[in-house]
Amino acid sequence: MKNPGKTLALAAAMAMMAHFAHATDLRIGLQEDPDVLDPDQSRTFVGRIVYASMCDKLVDITPDLKIVPMLATGWKWSDDGKALTMTLRDGVTFQDGTPFDAEAVKYNIERSKTFELSRRKSEVKSIESVDVVDPHTVTFNLAAPDATLLAQFADRSGMMLSPTAAEKEGADFGLHPVCAGPFKFAERVQQDKIVLEKYDGYYDADKIHFDKVIFRPIPDTTVRLANLRAGDLDMIERLAPTDLASVKADDKLATASAVSIGYQGITINTANTDRAKNPLGESKLVRQALSLAIDRDALNQVVFNGAFAPGNQPFPPTSPWYDKDFPLQPRDVEKAKALLKEAGYDKVSVEMQTSPSPQTQQVAQVIQAMAAEAGIDIKIVTKEFATMLKDQTAGDFQSTQVGWSGRVDPDGNIYGFVVTGAGLNDGHYSNPEVDKALSDARLSTDPETRKKSYDAAQAILMDELPIIYLYHPVWLWAYSAKLKGYTPYADGMIRLQNVSLEN
Repeated sequence: MKNPGKTLALAAAMAMMAHFAHATDLRIGLQEDPDVLDPDQSRTFVGRIVYASMCDKLVDITPDLKIVPMLATGWKWSDDGKALTMTLRDGVTFQDGTPFDAEAVKYNIERSKTFELSRRKSEVKSIESVDVVDPHTVTFNLAAPDATLLAQFADRSGMMLSPTAAEKEGADFGLHPVCAGPFKFAERVQQDKIVLEKYDGYYDADKIHFDKVIFRPIPDTTVRLANLRAGDLDMIERLAPTDLASVKADDKLATASAVSIGYQGITINTANTDRAKNPLGESKLVRQALSLAIDRDALNQVVFNGAFAPGNQPFPPTSPWYDKDFPLQPRDVEKAKALLKEAGYDKVSVEMQTSPSPQTQQVAQVIQAMAAEAGIDIKIVTKEFATMLKDQTAGDFQSTQVGWSGRVDPDGNIYGFVVTGAGLNDGHYSNPEVDKALSDARLSTDPETRKKSYDAAQAILMDELPIIYLYHPVWLWAYSAKLKGYTPYADGMIRLQNVSLEN
């Protein structure tokens, strides 16, 4: 006679296997197509979403923004703050089977610092050298204390690439990226899909429940949601706030949200090629006029049903880093006109490039209508997102309506965009006083001391306005009700550890 207990256990196991048998692929809809998939070269928000599944970092963050171990299991600062020693996780391999160790960390930091196309140079600028203490211990020697370094290691600067693959591919590494994360790169069709496959050698493999992750760029929010409703996607990022109520009413779908630590704004070309030679690029008075012409509260209500937070700084008003000496100004069309006149203009014309997503287009159109009342004629130039960023870097723009997903440390929201020569300073704005204040902010771990430095920079930036800030988003995700275990994070990333899809 058969053992009934064993039979029941076998039946239960088979049922569980059948339950997940058809849930091995996860399909995620992105708002844009990422740029190059090389953490040293890339800059897109959606690229970071792909990296969250492909490229583990030295450290990560919790949903409440605390820094926690990832590839590094522990760390210690020297008494003078000029050396950071990290203990590395044992038994980790890159997706090409080569070992992750202290030598690999040293290689990655040196690549970030010296690779000609690296956008991470300013983020790891404080690191003078890297010592390999032993295979699982590494020390970063700093030129001066750097309070931002751990936060940088929680992002692209901390993503570890296979030295073997990076040496082989060189500048083309992004075509065949190899990292140390749960999913390895399999295929990319530009503007169509990015396919990742589960890496069986991943050190935390028991937390990964998908064989493949397929990212599909779908800029139109309505089309993206329609694909989710039709079952062609399992999850979408950046659900339109106007669709939130209908998704919540659909018992086949679920939602998650998190207040962003980032911002949306208008980046001005002030000195990058001859394209900066226009009234907006050359006159801070014109930039001040444009800022005053925008009703940020109305913008939030019209486009986002009031779901987002109006803003005028790189930090939201709820942030301890927000400078209360510069509160959000109400719209003032007459003052905007007066500023234009003071600058020597009755009317000005300017181009503003933007991505094709309907929500972004609506933001641009609302700004266009508001600016026109003050005598500022904005011509909207729509470009595919990666092309738009490429043109920004090249200086082929006058202004761009573009955002930043935000970083845990305040430095990540400001330094790279306004410091002379920094990797994300596409407008080539330069002011030695701003450079000094933001560099000083990196030297102290005391919040009050750092706040004074940020405030000093803000006093100048609020006057010169190389970036006109608009609002701070709330991240909204929608997904199949069969998706279980998803946790929203304020950085907007999609982390798939312990996430599964029921049958």
